Amino acid sequence: MGFHGRGRDHIRAYSQMTNVEIAALCDVDETVLHAQVAAVEKTKGRRPVAYTDLRKLLEDKSLDAISIATPNHSHTLQTIWACQAGKDVYVEKPCSHNMFEARQIVAAAQKYGRMVQHGSQQRSGIGREVVQRIQEGLIGDVYMARGLCFKWRDTIGRKPVEPVPPGIHYDLWLGPAPRHEYTANRLHYNWHWFWDYGNGDLGNQGIHQVDMARWGLVVTYPTKISAVGGHFMFDDDQETPNTLTATFEFDQGPSKKIMVFEVRHWISNHEAGIGEPNPGNTVGTTFYGSKGYLSMWDEDSHKYSSWLGREQKPGPGSSAAESMGNHWANFIEAVRSRKPSDLNAPIEEGAISTTLVHLANISYRLGRTLRFDAATYSCPGDAEANRLFTRQYREPFVVPEKV
Repeated sequence: MGFHGRGRDHIRAYSQMTNVEIAALCDVDETVLHAQVAAVEKTKGRRPVAYTDLRKLLEDKSLDAISIATPNHSHTLQTIWACQAGKDVYVEKPCSHNMFEARQIVAAAQKYGRMVQHGSQQRSGIGREVVQRIQEGLIGDVYMARGLCFKWRDTIGRKPVEPVPPGIHYDLWLGPAPRHEYTANRLHYNWHWFWDYGNGDLGNQGIHQVDMARWGLVVTYPTKISAVGGHFMFDDDQETPNTLTATFEFDQGPSKKIMVFEVRHWISNHEAGIGEPNPGNTVGTTFYGSKGYLSMWDEDSHKYSSWLGREQKPGPGSSAAESMGNHWANFIEAVRSRKPSDLNAPIEEGAISTTLVHLANISYRLGRTLRFDAATYSCPGDAEANRLFTRQYREPFVVPEKV
């Protein structure tokens, strides 16, 4: 479901599995849809059924599972629909567009007994070895993690209102979001930079590093969140910040832990070896402990290195040849086994990491530090912050209070 961008990786992955059939494809852009239908038919020798409306697809009782790579604002509702229809789901990150949805997507998976995998693919690859090393005590007692998303993103410019191009089912694309006149910047990749659909680069690339940092720190929800930043250098249609620093404080375990996450949008230095030696993006996670620190590269190379002691001598690491592992194959294994424990990235974990993204964005938008109480799933005494936990849904695309 959805394959103008990331969804093509889904198609490629499932096409390489001998025990999986891509029986149907669904996209609201008919040009994108029919091109991929033809491509799958050419590769696999069998033509998948084409849909523009996921609700019609879900009426097919022969389908076992769906794989979602649509914009963020549709992830939760589409997953809930699929669970209600008896389908298992692979859903891309972040699994929700807001805090309310993060709870509802988990409730649906549990109520209907479905296998729901979050698209945090580092949990099927090198991230597993990194966490194992940390838990074995390689860098001692870990007290801090730092996530980095330094990506060279150019201006998106300004695009005028225009008629919806032929073949695009714009009402279906908008789904739960408010009605807005069509502009070219609102569809395809640039939807990430509008609050109605995306969550900025913290919720785009950054959710991978947030999840990795939280996993390695062995924490769940933060108690204090503070984010500052802005939209620098460019005068364009982007609403979300292109530069952001978010800090999360955790009070779990015998001592406090802290996570710092930074988004930069333009030319930047590398950090802790991540991205070296060539200029370009710096995307990864660094863990700091009592005996040293460890850095994990999340883009292209998928490797890690460590430095130990006061002398910062090189410690264990992995080669650049290490792969991310096959996250989609892990999902299929769980679909067959019916064991939620077989999922490397169960939706319960993905939803917690996703809430960190939302809390940081709320802090940024309100311009103040938040205090979060996991027991009540709220920011006590902060009605303004709590109102941003959900949205006004556009009928009939409503994420239900009861799944």
